[in-house]
Amino acid sequence: MSIRAICCAVALTGIATSASAADLRRGQPYTVNQPLNAYSWAGPYIGGNIGYNFGDVNNTAASPSGFSGGVQAGYNFQSGPWVFGIEGDIQANAADDRFAVWKFSNPWFGTLRGRGGYAVNNVLFYGTAGLAFGSLRAETIGISETKTSVGWTIGAGAEFGITQNWTAKIEYLYMDLSDNRFITTGSTHGYQSSLVRVGVNYRF
Repeated sequence: MSIRAICCAVALTGIATSASAADLRRGQPYTVNQPLNAYSWAGPYIGGNIGYNFGDVNNTAASPSGFSGGVQAGYNFQSGPWVFGIEGDIQANAADDRFAVWKFSNPWFGTLRGRGGYAVNNVLFYGTAGLAFGSLRAETIGISETKTSVGWTIGAGAEFGITQNWTAKIEYLYMDLSDNRFITTGSTHGYQSSLVRVGVNYRF
């Protein structure tokens, strides 16, 4: 074998080793025991959503409902078909309703949730639960009063991998925002609601 051939072989081996090491460094924080050629759900992502929110206000007959939309971001880990992670979102909400002389609305809300599920290649079925927070507004005769509440949420959904970077999802959440006392109504009110939404994510 010539000197030139030996040099070429050494150079190619070095390049291949460097590429393999770089791949391991990129994949190591995200995935454990990921099968070869399987769709990967691991890593960070960001996206947007739109949905419909409907619920009830405690101690009134008001049932605010309306469209909502917002953004979400999260991070997934994966071990084989099992996917787990954390996701947060913030939403603008048009849900409102009137009861007697009062109008109740939920102008915004957000959640911070854990997610866990099972992936069938590029389809992920998951459950989710965690913290919910948001505002409830009461208005009457030109006077408005807004309270911010913290509560909890639970739900489930399915996410579909369109490409390795883009996914689409459909999700249901139930939210319970705790009671606050309102001077304008002379009573305590909280907001329990359901949210059905669709969204897209870009995964890095």
